[in-house]
Amino acid sequence: MIKKRSIGVVAGLAAAALMLAGCATDGGGNAGGDGGSGDRPYIALVSKGFQHQFWQAVKAGAEQAAEEFDVEITFEGPDTEADVDQQIQMLQTALDKSPAAIGFAALDSQAAGPLLQQAKDSNIPVIAFDSGVDSDIPLTTAATDNLAAAAEAAKRMAEAIGHEGKVALVVHDQTSVTGQERRDGFVDYLEENEPNIEIVDIQYGGGDQAKSADLAKAIIAANPDLKGIYGSNEGSAIGVVQAVKELGIDPASLTVVGFDSGKAQMDAIRDGLMIGAITQNPVGIGYETVKAAVEAIEGEDLPETIDTGFFWYDATNIDDEEIQAVLYE
Repeated sequence: MIKKRSIGVVAGLAAAALMLAGCATDGGGNAGGDGGSGDRPYIALVSKGFQHQFWQAVKAGAEQAAEEFDVEITFEGPDTEADVDQQIQMLQTALDKSPAAIGFAALDSQAAGPLLQQAKDSNIPVIAFDSGVDSDIPLTTAATDNLAAAAEAAKRMAEAIGHEGKVALVVHDQTSVTGQERRDGFVDYLEENEPNIEIVDIQYGGGDQAKSADLAKAIIAANPDLKGIYGSNEGSAIGVVQAVKELGIDPASLTVVGFDSGKAQMDAIRDGLMIGAITQNPVGIGYETVKAAVEAIEGEDLPETIDTGFFWYDATNIDDEEIQAVLYE
């Protein structure tokens, strides 16, 4: 019987941040034992990667829940968020270990379909996290409302550039639900609310900082009157900031808006290179994924989605207690 503690959702953002600060991260691979050799129920978590601090924060939240609910977990992801094949192999390996449940953050919303069917046929409950899939097999998805979060980023961009001018997007991918929604939420908001703002380009950098920087440089070169660039995740946003730095552009003439956290983005906001960014609650995503998996193992009904929340942060509130609790370096 799985031990269940009367804790509800994450026990306070500040507490989660303190837990994260003291959590050792190993940079990748397993986080909870040897893949189910013990007596506790085993939950396999396959993320999108380990290249960003975001995933280390998700891992920390998953570890917190594993300890509280007395389950064993592994947490792994591919080398980069472009390695769909590697992620699919990791999912297959996880299934081969016959876990009690699986948590999966899909890089490609369709590629995992056959393996998800395999999990269903084996009566292994699947919990999607961070990014959904084109399937009704996952029992729930623990994630940020990326459409609403991206719309908030677009709103802040519009305000910063005076509701007129040309803007562009550097998005981490167009295959995951996360990439699609962070693009579409931003684009749809501007198209519906800002008739004097023109989106001149959307490029995809795979979440890679160097590639995103090169894409941003090319966009800027092709649009010398560009007024703003939005980076849809940590690597994308840092890449845009790097491009602005390398080109020696006055931050006052080009507004940069980001998504996620990480030390480089936080430094960019403090230094005035980026006006602000959306931060998720990655500790909460990891925690809620494991919590939902525990409930699924016990046969409990789950909601279709678990909204883990988001926040806008900038130079005016970056040091507020509520914001510090959901930022990760």
